[in-house]
Amino acid sequence: MITIIGSINFDLIARSPKLPEPGETLTGRDFSTAAGGKGANQALAAARAGVPVRMVGAVGSDAFAPQAVALLRAEGVDLTRVATRGDATGIALITVEDSGENTIIVIPGANGLVTEDDVNVADLDGGFLLLQMEVPLPALEKAIATSETSDTTCILNTAPWRDDAASLLPRADIIVANETEFDLASIQLELNGADRKAKMIDFAEHYGRTVIVTLGAEGVMVATPDEHYSLPALAIKPVDTVGAGDTFCGYLAAGLDSGLTLRDACQRAAKAASLACLKAGAQPSIPYAAEVQ
Repeated sequence: MITIIGSINFDLIARSPKLPEPGETLTGRDFSTAAGGKGANQALAAARAGVPVRMVGAVGSDAFAPQAVALLRAEGVDLTRVATRGDATGIALITVEDSGENTIIVIPGANGLVTEDDVNVADLDGGFLLLQMEVPLPALEKAIATSETSDTTCILNTAPWRDDAASLLPRADIIVANETEFDLASIQLELNGADRKAKMIDFAEHYGRTVIVTLGAEGVMVATPDEHYSLPALAIKPVDTVGAGDTFCGYLAAGLDSGLTLRDACQRAAKAASLACLKAGAQPSIPYAAEVQ
């Protein structure tokens, strides 16, 4: 069983030939909406990978709330621990350019009202816990502390990066960061090494944890206390990179929960993330296990 404590958003997506410069107004190509939020995206990815998933989080009482959880419900994710809190569901304003690159502004809404009590009702009792940084820090701290005393393996995705959460990284069992996030973490944690690989190894050996850094088209780098290696991504022409990192995290957790080795789980997750770049939107682009296979 995978428990995900995290954000649930509704995405408003604009497409344009390029991303606007500060003060620039562009004419966009089209507009769409989709369910999103890092927590919900990762929950859907794990469910589509074929494992049982329960979601812990909050939505507002607005019209966006049912749409924000529609795909999760359709894929059988346990939503009994998703609370209705406040007026507004979390919103993400996303602009995607023709290259597939994007900019995102997130308005937390109900995600900012997730509390330590929500962690208590998660009933962590083993299995895997998957966290991101789009809910308040006290909830993240409580979740990690609970995992430490409940035989639960904690996977912490460091997106979006927060300096005030850097101290949590050494406490999680597995860290997943993109290259920018890890570079920021290495400054906060004062990691030693001449390059990113060396700093990953320093983190893994010093804290006895596993760190995974996603590199987009370059694949992933992995460092554990015992070994380090790199794995490739699929060679693709991206349509939209939104949700690729979340797909990686969900598939990683699902692979480990299914009994795959870390190397095999990372390789499968990297392929799933590559496939997620071939379609528009965060959740609609997440592939099913059969597609990844």
